[in-house]
Amino acid sequence: MKAVVCRSPGELVLEDRPEPGAPPAGWALVAVSHVGICGTDYHIFEGKHPFLAYPRIMGHEVSGTVIEVGEDVDLAVGEAVVVNPYLACGKCIACRQGKPNCCVRIEVLGVHRDGAMCEQILVPAQNLYPANGLSLADAAAVEFLAIGAHAVRRSLADPGARTLVIGAGPIGLGTALFARIAGLDATLLDMSAERLGFAESELGFATLDGSRGAAADLVREATGGDGFDVVFDATGNTRSGQSAFAHGAHGGALVLVSVVKDDIAFSDPEFHKREMMLIGSRNALRADFDHVAASIRNGALPLAKLVTHRTTLGETPHDLARWAHEKSGLIKAVIQVG
Repeated sequence: MKAVVCRSPGELVLEDRPEPGAPPAGWALVAVSHVGICGTDYHIFEGKHPFLAYPRIMGHEVSGTVIEVGEDVDLAVGEAVVVNPYLACGKCIACRQGKPNCCVRIEVLGVHRDGAMCEQILVPAQNLYPANGLSLADAAAVEFLAIGAHAVRRSLADPGARTLVIGAGPIGLGTALFARIAGLDATLLDMSAERLGFAESELGFATLDGSRGAAADLVREATGGDGFDVVFDATGNTRSGQSAFAHGAHGGALVLVSVVKDDIAFSDPEFHKREMMLIGSRNALRADFDHVAASIRNGALPLAKLVTHRTTLGETPHDLARWAHEKSGLIKAVIQVG
């Protein structure tokens, strides 16, 4: 089969690889249809991922069609599926508590093991969710949007809460969209006038332009000095994550959606004075995937606006390398494989 392989940082090639073979019990063989390109994929290509072994087939935002099943699999051959790329052990403390998204021994397709920038892939059947009427193109967007849906659910915010999402990339936009679906009053903060312009004109969000002044001053002005009830940081930037504590209201919450490899420090007296909640949000659960799929079906998500770039498997080595540096106009890129 054809596969796009990142052999080493900056080296992305189309290779012939052996087909995965027949699925074992509990697994299914999937013909890959579409794959979204994530910020993680760009980081892997650029050599910025701290825990990755090369060579690697990337790709974890996946839709496809079941072409063969192992024993004890309740999926029909020919069924269109959304792939949950978080492979959990099923035995650790997190899995026993119904939180496989933060499994102690989690393996993510395209990161810890080879992913879906290829023609076929083996996946545990429990990680395959029937698309139930979603197009295969739309189904490939479910995973990245589920990250934001999960973060909003983790926030425990009540409808009407004033919400700040820091970072207007795909994950931040997804978080803001699901904040709005949950009835929250969402505002986006970013340094990019282009991204903020998209969020305003295409998605209808209020925005704060961090390039035009100190973020603390912008937040103070926007909230009458109160701060936001809920703050989501989706930047992947250490300084932003640390600064975000100051943007929350007394009694509010800060949700760290993105992850950084550095320590994040904050003023403990200020944190306690506000009685803030600090919440980590990692990956997503089946409930989040289902919520995203339902929101696509009912027209609550403007996917046609979010997917700005498309390519094929054969053109991916050239296009992904180019898009890693040419970000203008880029929100989400999708590879058509099948």
